[in-house]
Amino acid sequence: MGLMTGRKCLVMGVANKRSIAWGIARALHREGAELAFTYVNDRLKENVEELVRTLDGHEEMPLLPCDVMEDGQIEAAFAELGRRWGKLDVVVHSIAYARTEDLQRDFVDTTREGWRIAQEVSAWSLIAVARAAKPLMEAAGGGSIMTLTYLASERVVDRYNIMAPAKAALECNVRYLAHELGPSNIRVNAISAGPLKTLAASAVKGLSTIRDIVEERAPLRRNVTLEEVGDVGLFLASPLSRCITGETIYADNGFHIMGV
Repeated sequence: MGLMTGRKCLVMGVANKRSIAWGIARALHREGAELAFTYVNDRLKENVEELVRTLDGHEEMPLLPCDVMEDGQIEAAFAELGRRWGKLDVVVHSIAYARTEDLQRDFVDTTREGWRIAQEVSAWSLIAVARAAKPLMEAAGGGSIMTLTYLASERVVDRYNIMAPAKAALECNVRYLAHELGPSNIRVNAISAGPLKTLAASAVKGLSTIRDIVEERAPLRRNVTLEEVGDVGLFLASPLSRCITGETIYADNGFHIMGV
């Protein structure tokens, strides 16, 4: 029996094999979780399908369309999970987006529309997902919702730009959702991972330099791996973290504690 045997988990935000969501999904699967996945469009659906086929029991894993900019798709995805499972134990929210031009221009030149899109997809979507998940988690007697953030929410990381305030808002959402959903025994937390070579991170210029700095300055003198972050996600999903909510857990080999 694995740590997650019998628990039903929805993973949102897998783009490719380097996605943090995929690292968490593999850790959950290793420990016996039943998995479902969402995809945002047909192009990414093919990537998700290819990855899911590598997992034992993939035939029973729902793959659901869910563009979080469409209320109807969020509602439909969770309604389908309700029909199939009747309950939900875990949601992995690994969703963020900003237009490339808004990442590349100076922060002072951020556009109103660019700001709206980044905030809507990267921060507001957690609220919408938590609202849709709430009744299914209450049916399970409680649950765990986790999202992904980054240190740029509190410190300047050059060229992270418009995504930094989106991550700051996301972390605030985590605290308020943890407060409101706590009476339903639903926990809400964030993982602040060190820089990984994900599809989303590739849009940020200077990622290789950031990784070099982390390797040199982090207390553990190395960069974090996808497997390590996946295990942190497993911990937050499991009963081992049953007293933890409203937190941002740093999975960055201690880099966030360092000053100049």
